[in-house]
Amino acid sequence: MKDVAEWVLNACDQRGVSYADARVVAHRGRALSTKNGKVGSVSDGESVGLSVRVIADGAWGFAASAELGRDAVAATAAEAVAIARASARVKREDLRLAPEKPVQAEWSTPFKIDPFAVSVEQNIDLLLKIDAELRSVDGITLAETNLNFNREEQWFASSEGTRIHQTKLSTGAGYAAYAFAGSEIQKRSYPNSYGGQWQNKGYELIEELKLLENAKRIAEEAVALHKADQCPEGKFDIILDSSQLGLQIHESVGHPIELDRVLGMEANFAGTSFLTLDNLGNLRYGSDLVNVVADARQEHGPGLGTFGFDDEGVPAQCTPIITKGLFTGYLSSRETAHAIGANRSGGTMRAEGWNRLPMIRMTNISLLPGDKPLSLEQLIAATDRAILMQTNRSWSIDDKRYNFQFGCEIGWEIKNGKRVRMLKNPSYSGITTDFWNSLDAICSRGEWVLWGTPNCGKGQPQQVMGTGHGAAPSRFRGIKVGSAYKSG
Repeated sequence: MKDVAEWVLNACDQRGVSYADARVVAHRGRALSTKNGKVGSVSDGESVGLSVRVIADGAWGFAASAELGRDAVAATAAEAVAIARASARVKREDLRLAPEKPVQAEWSTPFKIDPFAVSVEQNIDLLLKIDAELRSVDGITLAETNLNFNREEQWFASSEGTRIHQTKLSTGAGYAAYAFAGSEIQKRSYPNSYGGQWQNKGYELIEELKLLENAKRIAEEAVALHKADQCPEGKFDIILDSSQLGLQIHESVGHPIELDRVLGMEANFAGTSFLTLDNLGNLRYGSDLVNVVADARQEHGPGLGTFGFDDEGVPAQCTPIITKGLFTGYLSSRETAHAIGANRSGGTMRAEGWNRLPMIRMTNISLLPGDKPLSLEQLIAATDRAILMQTNRSWSIDDKRYNFQFGCEIGWEIKNGKRVRMLKNPSYSGITTDFWNSLDAICSRGEWVLWGTPNCGKGQPQQVMGTGHGAAPSRFRGIKVGSAYKSG
C-alpha cells in the first residue's frame, strides 16, 4: 500500500502540481441486529481503494479509485490534476494552505480484544439473550438489538514529505424496548438511543456496558411510562443526563463551530451557522461554568473523534471552543485556518472511506466536568424543584443552529431534593446562547462519559462520520419545558 501512495505522488509530480496527497484506505465492518427473537441482519464486508487530492493552478482537484494497479493509479492522479486545472478557470482566488511540518508516523487505536476475533455466532448469541430478557417483561411488544465493529487502516502520503500509517478501531452496541398501548408508543434505550454507545475500543467495550444486566430494568421502564404522568408544561429548572447533554453539545455547539459552514463553503444537512467570525473572542456563549474543547487526542478518551492524525496529515490537537463561557475557537482545516488568523490547522479534516473528499468534521466536542466533587444524586439532593430528563427521543434545530427543541424518553420530577414521580414525554426548547448561559451546575469527573455519535451526516454526497461528546449531568435554570409532546 505504501507503494501505491508513492505511485500517486510520482504521477502528480510529473504533471506539475503545487501540492498532492494520497490516501489508501482498507476498511472492514461487521454489523449485526435482532428483532423480536429473530436475527434481523448480519453483514461482514471489506473494501479498499485510494483517493488523490492535488492543487494545480491554485485550485483543488480530487479523484478516487478502487483499482490499485499502476496504470489505474496513474489514471486517477491524472484525473485529479485535470479536475484541478478545470476548477482553476472559475476560482475566486488561489488556495492557501497553512504550513504543517512533515511527519513520518505510525498510530493505532489501543484495544484489549480484537472484535473480529469474536465469532459471529457469539455475537448473535449475546444479542438473542438480550432480546429474550427484554421480551420477558409483560407489555413489551418490540425488542431490537445491535452490535457494530469497524476497522479502518490508512496509508497517507503527501508531496511535502509526510508519511503516516494509521489504524482506527471502533465498537458499538445497544438495544431498545418498545411498549405499544392504545394509541401510544413508549420506548427505552440502553445505553443510549440511536444505536447505543460507540467508542474507539475493542470488544472489551461490550463487556464494560453490562448489556444483559440492564435489559430487564430498561424494559420495565418502557412499560411503566404508559402509567406515568405527562410531563408538565411551563418554565422549570432541568437536569440533563450525560447522554442527552452529549447530543445537545453536538447540535448546538459542534455543528455551528464548523468553519466551512461559517464561511459559506458547506450547508448540507445541518445548514450554516450563527457563529459569524466577529463572534470569535467576543460572544458570551454560556455561563462561566461552560468549558468546551474539541479534542482528538488519545488522552481525552476513546471517542469516535479520537485519532493520531487527520486526513490532511495534521496531528490530533485540543482546541478550546468555549472558555469560561466565552467563545474561543472553531474547527478548522489547512485551507480555512487563515480566515480566523490561525497559523495552523486545527486538525479536523476527515473523510468517510477512500472515495470521499476530506472535510471539516467534529472530533470529540466535550463539555469539561465540574472541578468540585458532585454526583448526580448530590445534584438532585441540592435541587428544590426540577425535571430530570434522560436519553434522547427526538430533536429539531434551525439551520443556523440557534433555536432548538429536544424530546427525551423518560423524565423524573424532582421536589425538595428527591425524585417523586416518573414523567412521560418530557421535552424542552430554547435558544442556544440563552440555554448555555442558564447552566449553573455540572457534575464532576466521576459522572463524565465520552459518548459516541456514529451517524453524523454532512456533505453532498453525504458522508457519515463518528464523533465523540463528553459530558456529565448538568442543571439549567428557567428552561421552557413540555411543548413538544402535548397530552391528548
